[in-house]
Amino acid sequence: MSKEIKVTLKRAVVAAVQLPGVSDLEFEASLNELRELAKTLGFEVVATFTQKRAHFDSAAYLGTGKREEMRRFVRGEAEANPSAEEPRAAPVAEKGAGKRSEKRTARHGAVAAREAAKASADTDTRRAAFVLVDHEISPSQARNLENEIGCDVMDRTMVILEIFHRHARSNAARAQVEIARLRYLAPRLREAAKLAGPQGRQRSGVGGRGAGEGAGEADRAKIRDRIAELKQEIIALDLERKVQRARRQESQGLARVALIGYTNAGKSTLMRALTGSEVLVANKLFATLDTTVRALVPDGVPRVLVSDTVGFIKNLPHDLVASFKSTLEEANEASLLLHVIDASDPGFERQIKVTEKVIEEIEAGKVPRLRVFNKIDRVGDARAQAERAKALRAQFPKCIVMSAVDKDDVAKLHKAIRAFFGRRLVKAELFLPWSAQQLRGELFANCEVLEERADTEGAFFRVRGERKDIDGLRERIGQAQGIR
Repeated sequence: MSKEIKVTLKRAVVAAVQLPGVSDLEFEASLNELRELAKTLGFEVVATFTQKRAHFDSAAYLGTGKREEMRRFVRGEAEANPSAEEPRAAPVAEKGAGKRSEKRTARHGAVAAREAAKASADTDTRRAAFVLVDHEISPSQARNLENEIGCDVMDRTMVILEIFHRHARSNAARAQVEIARLRYLAPRLREAAKLAGPQGRQRSGVGGRGAGEGAGEADRAKIRDRIAELKQEIIALDLERKVQRARRQESQGLARVALIGYTNAGKSTLMRALTGSEVLVANKLFATLDTTVRALVPDGVPRVLVSDTVGFIKNLPHDLVASFKSTLEEANEASLLLHVIDASDPGFERQIKVTEKVIEEIEAGKVPRLRVFNKIDRVGDARAQAERAKALRAQFPKCIVMSAVDKDDVAKLHKAIRAFFGRRLVKAELFLPWSAQQLRGELFANCEVLEERADTEGAFFRVRGERKDIDGLRERIGQAQGIR
Protein backbone atom coordinates (compact mmCIF):
# COMPACT_ATOMS: atom_id res chain seq x y z
CA MET A 1 0.00 0.00 0.00
CA SER A 2 2.80 2.44 0.86
CA LYS A 3 4.27 1.98 -2.61
CA GLU A 4 0.93 2.88 -4.24
CA ILE A 5 0.63 6.02 -2.12
CA LYS A 6 4.12 7.13 -3.16
CA VAL A 7 3.23 6.81 -6.85
CA THR A 8 -0.10 8.58 -6.42
CA LEU A 9 1.49 11.57 -4.70
CA LYS A 10 3.63 12.20 -7.81
CA ARG A 11 0.60 12.49 -10.06
CA ALA A 12 -0.80 15.80 -11.22
CA VAL A 13 -3.42 17.25 -13.52
CA VAL A 14 -2.80 20.34 -15.64
CA ALA A 15 -5.45 23.04 -15.91
CA ALA A 16 -5.52 26.04 -18.25
CA VAL A 17 -7.88 28.73 -19.50
CA GLN A 18 -7.54 29.88 -23.11
CA LEU A 19 -8.32 33.58 -23.26
CA PRO A 20 -9.46 35.46 -26.38
CA GLY A 21 -6.54 36.44 -28.60
CA VAL A 22 -4.46 33.39 -27.66
CA SER A 23 -4.06 31.13 -30.68
CA ASP A 24 -4.49 27.36 -30.44
CA LEU A 25 -0.80 26.88 -31.35
CA GLU A 26 0.40 29.25 -28.64
CA PHE A 27 -1.99 27.76 -26.10
CA GLU A 28 -0.84 24.19 -26.80
CA ALA A 29 2.83 25.23 -26.71
CA SER A 30 2.31 26.75 -23.27
CA LEU A 31 0.58 23.58 -22.05
CA ASN A 32 3.41 21.40 -23.34
CA GLU A 33 5.88 23.65 -21.57
CA LEU A 34 4.03 23.28 -18.27
CA ARG A 35 4.02 19.50 -18.72
CA GLU A 36 7.79 19.62 -19.20
CA LEU A 37 8.13 21.77 -16.08
CA ALA A 38 6.09 19.16 -14.22
CA LYS A 39 8.41 16.45 -15.53
CA THR A 40 11.39 18.39 -14.20
CA LEU A 41 9.76 18.35 -10.76
CA GLY A 42 9.21 14.60 -11.01
CA PHE A 43 5.44 14.73 -11.56
CA GLU A 44 3.48 12.43 -13.84
CA VAL A 45 0.76 14.43 -15.60
CA VAL A 46 -2.27 12.14 -15.83
CA ALA A 47 -4.80 14.54 -17.38
CA THR A 48 -5.18 18.01 -18.85
CA PHE A 49 -8.29 20.16 -18.38
CA THR A 50 -8.76 23.17 -20.65
CA GLN A 51 -11.47 25.76 -21.00
CA LYS A 52 -12.13 28.75 -23.25
CA ARG A 53 -13.29 31.79 -21.33
CA ALA A 54 -13.52 35.53 -21.83
CA HIS A 55 -11.62 35.96 -18.54
CA PHE A 56 -10.49 33.92 -15.54
CA ASP A 57 -13.15 33.07 -12.96
CA SER A 58 -12.57 35.57 -10.15
CA ALA A 59 -13.32 32.99 -7.47
CA ALA A 60 -11.40 29.90 -8.60
CA TYR A 61 -9.79 30.54 -12.05
CA LEU A 62 -11.88 27.89 -13.88
CA GLY A 63 -15.64 27.85 -14.34
CA THR A 64 -17.94 25.93 -11.98
CA GLY A 65 -18.63 23.12 -14.42
CA LYS A 66 -14.98 22.52 -15.22
CA ARG A 67 -14.09 22.49 -11.52
CA GLU A 68 -16.74 19.85 -10.88
CA GLU A 69 -15.45 17.79 -13.80
CA MET A 70 -11.93 17.91 -12.36
CA ARG A 71 -13.16 17.00 -8.88
CA ARG A 72 -15.00 13.93 -10.19
CA PHE A 73 -11.97 12.86 -12.19
CA VAL A 74 -9.62 13.17 -9.20
CA ARG A 75 -12.03 11.19 -7.01
CA GLY A 76 -12.50 8.56 -9.72
CA GLU A 77 -16.28 8.94 -9.66
CA ALA A 78 -16.66 9.05 -13.44
CA GLU A 79 -14.60 8.87 -16.58
CA ALA A 80 -14.24 12.56 -17.29
CA ASN A 81 -13.05 13.79 -20.66
CA PRO A 82 -10.15 16.00 -19.53
CA SER A 83 -9.06 17.06 -23.00
CA ALA A 84 -12.49 18.38 -23.95
CA GLU A 85 -13.21 22.07 -23.70
CA GLU A 86 -16.46 23.73 -22.77
CA PRO A 87 -18.29 24.78 -25.95
CA ARG A 88 -18.39 28.43 -24.97
CA ALA A 89 -17.10 30.79 -22.34
CA ALA A 90 -18.99 31.03 -19.10
CA PRO A 91 -21.31 34.04 -19.06
CA VAL A 92 -19.90 37.18 -17.53
CA ALA A 93 -21.61 38.05 -14.27
CA GLU A 94 -23.63 41.22 -14.36
CA LYS A 95 -22.74 44.15 -12.17
CA GLY A 96 -24.55 44.68 -8.91
CA ALA A 97 -26.51 42.22 -6.82
CA GLY A 98 -25.94 39.21 -9.05
CA LYS A 99 -22.18 39.51 -8.80
CA ARG A 100 -22.25 40.01 -5.03
CA SER A 101 -24.55 37.02 -4.64
CA GLU A 102 -22.20 34.87 -6.70
CA LYS A 103 -19.25 35.82 -4.50
CA ARG A 104 -21.23 35.13 -1.29
CA THR A 105 -22.25 31.72 -2.59
CA ALA A 106 -18.62 30.88 -3.43
CA ARG A 107 -17.49 31.94 0.05
CA HIS A 108 -20.24 30.11 1.93
CA GLY A 109 -19.76 26.94 -0.09
CA ALA A 110 -15.98 26.83 0.23
CA VAL A 111 -15.86 25.03 3.58
CA ALA A 112 -18.47 22.46 2.57
CA ALA A 113 -16.75 21.82 -0.75
CA ARG A 114 -13.41 21.40 0.95
CA GLU A 115 -14.70 18.89 3.47
CA ALA A 116 -16.57 16.91 0.82
CA ALA A 117 -13.62 16.80 -1.56
CA LYS A 118 -11.02 15.87 1.02
CA ALA A 119 -13.23 13.27 2.69
CA SER A 120 -13.73 11.35 -0.51
CA ALA A 121 -10.39 12.03 -2.22
CA ASP A 122 -8.18 9.98 0.05
CA THR A 123 -4.51 9.79 -0.92
CA ASP A 124 -4.81 6.02 -1.32
CA THR A 125 -7.41 6.22 -4.08
CA ARG A 126 -7.44 9.61 -5.77
CA ARG A 127 -5.99 9.87 -9.26
CA ALA A 128 -3.85 12.94 -8.59
CA ALA A 129 -2.58 14.97 -5.65
CA PHE A 130 -1.71 18.23 -7.43
CA VAL A 131 -3.34 20.67 -9.82
CA LEU A 132 -0.84 22.63 -11.94
CA VAL A 133 -2.33 25.86 -13.31
CA ASP A 134 -0.81 27.37 -16.45
CA HIS A 135 -1.09 30.96 -15.20
CA GLU A 136 -0.20 32.89 -12.10
CA ILE A 137 -3.35 33.05 -9.97
CA SER A 138 -4.24 34.89 -6.78
CA PRO A 139 -3.97 33.27 -3.34
CA SER A 140 -7.78 33.23 -2.98
CA GLN A 141 -8.25 31.58 -6.40
CA ALA A 142 -5.70 28.91 -5.48
CA ARG A 143 -7.35 28.30 -2.11
CA ASN A 144 -10.86 28.00 -3.56
CA LEU A 145 -9.68 25.68 -6.33
CA GLU A 146 -7.85 23.52 -3.81
CA ASN A 147 -10.93 23.29 -1.60
CA GLU A 148 -13.20 22.23 -4.45
CA ILE A 149 -10.90 19.74 -6.20
CA GLY A 150 -9.32 18.26 -3.08
CA CYS A 151 -5.74 18.68 -4.37
CA ASP A 152 -2.84 20.97 -3.65
CA VAL A 153 -2.67 23.75 -6.26
CA MET A 154 0.54 25.07 -7.80
CA ASP A 155 0.35 27.88 -10.32
CA ARG A 156 2.94 28.35 -13.06
CA THR A 157 5.01 30.77 -10.99
CA MET A 158 5.14 28.40 -8.03
CA VAL A 159 6.21 25.51 -10.28
CA ILE A 160 9.09 27.53 -11.72
CA LEU A 161 10.15 28.76 -8.27
CA GLU A 162 10.19 25.21 -6.95
CA ILE A 163 12.39 24.06 -9.85
CA PHE A 164 14.80 26.94 -9.25
CA HIS A 165 14.85 26.13 -5.54
CA ARG A 166 15.73 22.47 -6.15
CA HIS A 167 18.36 23.09 -8.83
CA ALA A 168 20.23 26.13 -7.50
CA ARG A 169 23.75 25.18 -6.44
CA SER A 170 25.87 28.28 -5.84
CA ASN A 171 25.38 30.61 -2.88
CA ALA A 172 24.36 33.45 -5.21
CA ALA A 173 21.72 31.38 -7.02
CA ARG A 174 20.27 30.06 -3.76
CA ALA A 175 20.02 33.56 -2.29
CA GLN A 176 18.37 34.91 -5.42
CA VAL A 177 15.82 32.08 -5.53
CA GLU A 178 15.00 32.50 -1.85
CA ILE A 179 14.23 36.20 -2.37
CA ALA A 180 11.84 35.37 -5.21
CA ARG A 181 10.13 32.67 -3.16
CA LEU A 182 9.72 34.95 -0.13
CA ARG A 183 8.17 37.68 -2.30
CA TYR A 184 5.79 35.11 -3.75
CA LEU A 185 4.91 33.85 -0.26
CA ALA A 186 4.19 37.24 1.33
CA PRO A 187 0.72 37.90 -0.20
CA ARG A 188 -0.26 34.31 0.50
CA LEU A 189 0.50 34.82 4.17
CA ARG A 190 -1.87 37.81 4.13
CA GLU A 191 -4.55 35.58 2.62
CA ALA A 192 -3.94 32.94 5.29
CA ALA A 193 -4.22 35.59 7.99
CA LYS A 194 -7.61 36.68 6.62
CA LEU A 195 -8.89 33.10 6.71
CA ALA A 196 -7.66 32.60 10.28
CA GLY A 197 -9.90 35.41 11.51
CA PRO A 198 -9.31 37.67 14.53
CA GLN A 199 -8.24 34.82 16.80
CA GLY A 200 -5.66 33.54 14.33
CA ARG A 201 -4.38 37.01 13.52
CA GLN A 202 -4.05 38.16 17.15
CA ARG A 203 -2.07 36.44 19.87
CA SER A 204 -1.01 37.99 23.15
CA GLY A 205 -0.15 37.16 26.73
CA VAL A 206 2.75 35.34 28.33
CA GLY A 207 5.00 33.82 25.71
CA GLY A 208 3.00 35.42 22.92
CA ARG A 209 3.78 38.31 20.59
CA GLY A 210 2.35 40.97 22.84
CA ALA A 211 -0.84 42.95 22.61
CA GLY A 212 -1.58 44.57 19.28
CA GLU A 213 0.85 42.54 17.18
CA GLY A 214 -0.70 40.16 14.67
CA ALA A 215 0.85 36.83 13.76
CA GLY A 216 0.60 37.67 10.08
CA GLU A 217 2.36 41.01 10.51
CA ALA A 218 5.15 39.36 12.50
CA ASP A 219 5.65 36.80 9.74
CA ARG A 220 5.74 39.53 7.11
CA ALA A 221 8.30 41.42 9.17
CA LYS A 222 10.47 38.29 9.25
CA ILE A 223 10.18 38.02 5.47
CA ARG A 224 11.21 41.66 5.00
CA ASP A 225 14.20 41.20 7.32
CA ARG A 226 15.26 38.01 5.55
CA ILE A 227 15.00 39.63 2.10
CA ALA A 228 17.13 42.57 3.29
CA GLU A 229 19.71 40.12 4.66
CA LEU A 230 19.79 38.15 1.40
CA LYS A 231 20.18 41.33 -0.66
CA GLN A 232 23.26 42.27 1.32
CA GLU A 233 24.64 38.77 0.79
CA ILE A 234 24.05 39.04 -2.97
CA ILE A 235 25.77 42.44 -3.10
CA ALA A 236 28.85 40.94 -1.44
CA LEU A 237 28.85 37.98 -3.81
CA ASP A 238 28.42 40.28 -6.84
CA LEU A 239 31.40 42.38 -5.76
CA GLU A 240 33.49 39.24 -5.37
CA ARG A 241 32.54 38.01 -8.85
CA LYS A 242 33.30 41.40 -10.41
CA VAL A 243 36.75 41.45 -8.83
CA GLN A 244 37.44 37.93 -10.12
CA ARG A 245 36.29 38.85 -13.64
CA ALA A 246 38.41 42.02 -13.63
CA ARG A 247 41.52 40.12 -12.55
CA ARG A 248 40.89 37.44 -15.15
CA GLN A 249 40.53 39.98 -17.95
CA GLU A 250 43.51 42.09 -16.87
CA SER A 251 45.85 39.13 -16.49
CA GLN A 252 44.88 37.18 -19.58
CA GLY A 253 43.00 39.53 -21.91
CA LEU A 254 40.32 36.95 -22.62
CA ALA A 255 37.55 37.20 -25.20
CA ARG A 256 34.11 36.21 -23.91
CA VAL A 257 31.23 34.28 -25.46
CA ALA A 258 27.91 33.70 -23.67
CA LEU A 259 25.42 30.98 -24.58
CA ILE A 260 21.89 32.31 -24.16
CA GLY A 261 18.49 31.03 -25.15
CA TYR A 262 15.31 29.30 -24.14
CA THR A 263 15.50 26.63 -21.50
CA ASN A 264 16.24 23.13 -22.85
CA ALA A 265 17.48 24.48 -26.20
CA GLY A 266 20.68 22.45 -25.84
CA LYS A 267 23.03 25.13 -24.46
CA SER A 268 24.77 22.82 -22.01
CA THR A 269 25.31 20.14 -24.67
CA LEU A 270 26.79 22.81 -26.93
CA MET A 271 28.92 24.08 -24.06
CA ARG A 272 30.36 20.61 -23.56
CA ALA A 273 31.04 20.24 -27.30
CA LEU A 274 32.83 23.60 -27.57
CA THR A 275 34.90 23.35 -24.40
CA GLY A 276 35.26 19.65 -23.66
CA SER A 277 34.00 20.31 -20.12
CA GLU A 278 31.86 17.95 -18.07
CA VAL A 279 28.94 20.33 -17.51
CA LEU A 280 25.52 18.99 -16.56
CA VAL A 281 23.48 17.88 -19.56
CA ALA A 282 19.88 16.80 -18.95
CA ASN A 283 16.69 16.73 -20.99
CA LYS A 284 14.89 18.90 -18.45
CA LEU A 285 13.81 22.51 -18.25
CA PHE A 286 16.18 24.62 -16.14
CA ALA A 287 18.82 21.90 -15.78
CA THR A 288 21.36 24.76 -15.61
CA LEU A 289 20.85 27.60 -13.12
CA ASP A 290 24.40 28.60 -12.25
CA THR A 291 26.71 30.20 -14.78
CA THR A 292 29.52 27.89 -15.90
CA VAL A 293 32.64 29.36 -17.54
CA ARG A 294 35.11 27.27 -19.57
CA ALA A 295 37.77 27.94 -22.21
CA LEU A 296 37.09 27.24 -25.88
CA VAL A 297 39.06 24.25 -27.18
CA PRO A 298 41.21 23.81 -29.08
CA ASP A 299 42.91 26.89 -27.69
CA GLY A 300 43.90 29.78 -29.91
CA VAL A 301 44.50 33.52 -30.10
CA PRO A 302 42.80 35.21 -28.47
CA ARG A 303 41.90 32.76 -25.74
CA VAL A 304 38.10 32.59 -25.58
CA LEU A 305 35.97 31.95 -22.51
CA VAL A 306 32.51 30.41 -23.03
CA SER A 307 29.72 30.94 -20.46
CA ASP A 308 26.60 28.79 -20.13
CA THR A 309 23.73 30.78 -18.60
CA VAL A 310 20.30 30.06 -17.14
CA GLY A 311 17.65 29.48 -19.79
CA PHE A 312 14.70 31.76 -20.42
CA ILE A 313 11.02 30.83 -20.41
CA LYS A 314 7.66 32.41 -21.19
CA ASN A 315 6.13 34.27 -18.25
CA LEU A 316 9.26 33.96 -16.15
CA PRO A 317 8.34 35.51 -12.78
CA HIS A 318 9.50 39.13 -12.74
CA ASP A 319 11.31 38.67 -9.43
CA LEU A 320 13.35 35.86 -10.95
CA VAL A 321 14.32 38.03 -13.93
CA ALA A 322 15.42 40.76 -11.53
CA SER A 323 17.15 38.46 -9.06
CA PHE A 324 19.00 36.53 -11.76
CA LYS A 325 20.21 39.69 -13.44
CA SER A 326 23.60 39.27 -11.79
CA THR A 327 23.80 35.70 -13.09
CA LEU A 328 23.02 36.94 -16.59
CA GLU A 329 25.73 39.61 -16.39
CA GLU A 330 27.90 37.09 -18.20
CA ALA A 331 25.76 37.86 -21.25
CA ASN A 332 25.96 41.61 -20.75
CA GLU A 333 29.75 41.54 -20.44
CA ALA A 334 30.33 39.15 -23.36
CA SER A 335 31.87 40.15 -26.67
CA LEU A 336 29.59 37.75 -28.52
CA LEU A 337 26.22 36.15 -27.70
CA LEU A 338 25.39 32.75 -29.13
CA HIS A 339 21.59 32.71 -29.16
CA VAL A 340 20.83 28.97 -29.08
CA ILE A 341 17.41 27.99 -30.49
CA ASP A 342 15.75 24.58 -30.66
CA ALA A 343 15.27 24.02 -34.39
CA SER A 344 13.01 21.02 -33.72
CA ASP A 345 10.47 23.03 -31.71
CA PRO A 346 7.48 24.25 -33.78
CA GLY A 347 7.19 27.25 -31.45
CA PHE A 348 10.78 28.43 -31.86
CA GLU A 349 9.69 31.88 -33.04
CA ARG A 350 7.86 32.44 -29.76
CA GLN A 351 10.97 31.33 -27.90
CA ILE A 352 13.10 33.79 -29.88
CA LYS A 353 10.78 36.65 -28.84
CA VAL A 354 10.97 35.64 -25.17
CA THR A 355 14.77 35.49 -25.26
CA GLU A 356 15.12 38.81 -27.07
CA LYS A 357 12.82 40.44 -24.53
CA VAL A 358 14.99 39.24 -21.63
CA ILE A 359 18.15 40.35 -23.46
CA GLU A 360 16.71 43.87 -23.59
CA GLU A 361 15.75 43.69 -19.91
CA ILE A 362 19.33 42.91 -18.89
CA GLU A 363 20.59 45.70 -21.18
CA ALA A 364 22.55 43.35 -23.45
CA GLY A 365 20.76 44.35 -26.65
CA LYS A 366 23.85 46.00 -28.17
CA VAL A 367 26.11 42.95 -27.79
CA PRO A 368 26.80 41.26 -31.17
CA ARG A 369 24.65 38.14 -31.58
CA LEU A 370 24.86 34.95 -33.63
CA ARG A 371 21.74 32.79 -33.93
CA VAL A 372 22.51 29.09 -33.58
CA PHE A 373 19.66 26.72 -34.47
CA ASN A 374 20.49 23.56 -32.55
CA LYS A 375 18.93 20.04 -32.52
CA ILE A 376 18.43 19.89 -36.30
CA ASP A 377 19.05 16.14 -35.95
CA ARG A 378 15.66 15.86 -34.23
CA VAL A 379 13.73 17.18 -37.24
CA GLY A 380 12.53 13.98 -38.91
CA ASP A 381 14.60 12.23 -41.57
CA ALA A 382 17.49 13.65 -43.63
CA ARG A 383 15.15 15.22 -46.17
CA ALA A 384 13.07 16.95 -43.50
CA GLN A 385 16.24 18.22 -41.84
CA ALA A 386 17.52 19.65 -45.12
CA GLU A 387 14.22 21.42 -45.79
CA ARG A 388 14.08 22.89 -42.27
CA ALA A 389 17.71 24.06 -42.50
CA LYS A 390 17.03 25.72 -45.88
CA ALA A 391 13.95 27.49 -44.52
CA LEU A 392 15.79 28.72 -41.43
CA ARG A 393 18.72 30.08 -43.47
CA ALA A 394 16.27 31.89 -45.75
CA GLN A 395 14.49 33.46 -42.77
CA PHE A 396 17.68 34.19 -40.81
CA PRO A 397 20.44 34.62 -43.43
CA LYS A 398 23.44 34.76 -41.06
CA CYS A 399 22.34 31.96 -38.75
CA ILE A 400 24.07 28.62 -38.13
CA VAL A 401 21.98 25.44 -38.34
CA MET A 402 23.58 22.50 -36.56
CA SER A 403 23.48 19.65 -34.11
CA ALA A 404 25.62 19.83 -30.98
CA VAL A 405 26.25 16.08 -31.25
CA ASP A 406 27.70 16.36 -34.77
CA LYS A 407 31.47 16.98 -34.66
CA ASP A 408 31.54 18.60 -38.10
CA ASP A 409 28.79 21.03 -37.11
CA VAL A 410 30.60 21.90 -33.90
CA ALA A 411 33.79 22.52 -35.88
CA LYS A 412 31.92 24.97 -38.15
CA LEU A 413 30.62 26.88 -35.14
CA HIS A 414 34.11 26.88 -33.62
CA LYS A 415 35.44 28.38 -36.86
CA ALA A 416 32.72 31.06 -36.84
CA ILE A 417 33.63 32.05 -33.29
CA ARG A 418 37.31 32.27 -34.21
CA ALA A 419 36.46 34.34 -37.29
CA PHE A 420 34.48 36.81 -35.17
CA PHE A 421 37.36 37.44 -32.79
CA GLY A 422 39.87 37.32 -35.65
CA ARG A 423 38.49 40.59 -37.00
CA ARG A 424 40.05 42.57 -34.16
CA LEU A 425 43.52 41.01 -34.52
CA VAL A 426 46.41 42.94 -36.06
CA LYS A 427 49.71 41.79 -37.55
CA ALA A 428 53.05 43.05 -36.27
CA GLU A 429 56.75 42.21 -36.06
CA LEU A 430 58.51 41.86 -32.73
CA PHE A 431 62.20 41.51 -31.99
CA LEU A 432 63.07 39.50 -28.90
CA PRO A 433 66.78 39.81 -27.94
CA TRP A 434 68.49 36.81 -26.42
CA SER A 435 68.62 38.74 -23.13
CA ALA A 436 64.81 38.84 -22.99
CA GLN A 437 64.00 35.22 -23.85
CA GLN A 438 62.03 34.90 -20.60
CA LEU A 439 59.21 36.68 -22.48
CA ARG A 440 59.07 34.00 -25.16
CA GLY A 441 56.36 32.01 -23.34
CA GLU A 442 54.17 35.11 -22.92
CA LEU A 443 54.59 35.94 -26.62
CA PHE A 444 53.39 32.49 -27.71
CA ALA A 445 50.56 32.55 -25.16
CA ASN A 446 49.10 35.87 -26.34
CA CYS A 447 49.94 35.92 -30.04
CA GLU A 448 49.69 33.65 -33.04
CA VAL A 449 53.25 33.28 -34.40
CA LEU A 450 53.15 33.39 -38.21
CA GLU A 451 56.94 33.35 -38.78
CA GLU A 452 60.11 33.13 -36.71
CA ARG A 453 63.72 33.79 -37.72
CA ALA A 454 66.87 34.36 -35.69
CA ASP A 455 70.26 36.12 -35.95
CA THR A 456 73.18 36.70 -33.60
CA GLU A 457 71.32 39.30 -31.49
CA GLY A 458 67.98 37.61 -31.05
CA ALA A 459 64.81 36.33 -32.75
CA PHE A 460 62.37 38.13 -35.04
CA PHE A 461 58.69 37.17 -34.84
CA ARG A 462 55.88 38.03 -37.24
CA VAL A 463 52.77 37.70 -35.12
CA ARG A 464 49.03 38.23 -35.10
CA GLY A 465 47.21 39.23 -31.97
CA GLU A 466 45.19 41.87 -30.19
CA ARG A 467 46.73 45.34 -30.34
CA LYS A 468 46.80 45.75 -26.56
CA ASP A 469 48.69 42.46 -26.14
CA ILE A 470 51.26 43.39 -28.80
CA ASP A 471 51.74 46.86 -27.30
CA GLY A 472 52.17 45.31 -23.86
CA LEU A 473 54.81 42.90 -25.15
CA ARG A 474 56.73 45.73 -26.83
CA GLU A 475 56.77 47.64 -23.56
CA ARG A 476 58.02 44.65 -21.55
CA ILE A 477 60.69 43.83 -24.14
CA GLY A 478 61.91 47.42 -23.90
CA GLN A 479 61.99 47.23 -20.10
CA ALA A 480 63.95 43.96 -20.27
CA GLN A 481 66.55 45.72 -22.42
CA GLY A 482 66.78 48.58 -19.96
CA ILE A 483 64.98 51.05 -22.26
CA ARG A 484 62.75 53.57 -20.56
